[in-house]
Amino acid sequence: MESGGEEGGKGRRRGFEFDHAVDLFEGLEDDPVSEEEPKPPRAPRRRSPLRGETARRILFAIPWIAFAIAITVFGGIPFAVAMVAIGVVCLREYFVMTDSLRPIQIVAYVAVAAMVVAAHFGTAFNVLLVATATFPLLFVFGVDRKHRDGVVISMGVTLLGVVWIGLPLVHAVLLRDLPDHGAALLIDVLVGTFATDTGAYATGRMFGSHRIAPNLSPNKTLEGLVGGFLIGTLAFWFAGLYQDWLSGVDALIMGAAVAAIAPLGDLFASMVKRDLGRKDTGKLFGPHGGLLDRLDAVLFTIVVGYYLSVQLVY
Repeated sequence: MESGGEEGGKGRRRGFEFDHAVDLFEGLEDDPVSEEEPKPPRAPRRRSPLRGETARRILFAIPWIAFAIAITVFGGIPFAVAMVAIGVVCLREYFVMTDSLRPIQIVAYVAVAAMVVAAHFGTAFNVLLVATATFPLLFVFGVDRKHRDGVVISMGVTLLGVVWIGLPLVHAVLLRDLPDHGAALLIDVLVGTFATDTGAYATGRMFGSHRIAPNLSPNKTLEGLVGGFLIGTLAFWFAGLYQDWLSGVDALIMGAAVAAIAPLGDLFASMVKRDLGRKDTGKLFGPHGGLLDRLDAVLFTIVVGYYLSVQLVY
């Protein structure tokens, strides 16, 4: 009897617990939230490859292009002074990167400024004389150091800065000072270089898949290289349409040469930065790097532009 009552009590308790369990779930089937179909996840909005960074690069470059055109149109002493100033800033960025190699900075500053001045007021022979005088200066300032260990490396790093930065600025002055069409030719070279760089970036973003120099510049692709070459060549040719003294064939030749050499200038700077463990040459332009980052291609194209101008136009 006791066991039966106990079992009956357990049954009642189990029934009570079951009823309460049912009450807990009662009405859930009427909840409209549970009947609603789950919404599929919204696909992320894809940004156009030409938006964002490409647009910022173009907008950021516009005022500097205007500045370059302005000093080119002025020419003369103002242009030479601007080249000296650009040389000083670029050398400063270069020496910050190579500080551990102890470059002989004063020699490079004096040499580049003197070479630019010689190019404007003298001839190419005068530039050569100034460049040759750099070696005695290196000795004078090198031998005066307290510790001369590693002076060969110091002199080599210094000369690299003079040649890489100084000689192209000399050619910019020589090109600008060409009679009659120097300013227009310099602007053509700058337009072709800018178009090549921007075209390579845009086409590389849209179609790039085959990297050409992953150890130097991982973002450089074959598709971008071809796109930049075509766009830069056509940009130079298009600029030549408004210059009756420059034939279409000559414009295509010069444009193709500028568009072909521009990526080499970019890759050369990347090689130097990679070896020195730097991402950018400086912070003058914030996220866009330093002045040397912006002029790396121009430092190559301006030299080619000068010699082709002398050969084809004069």
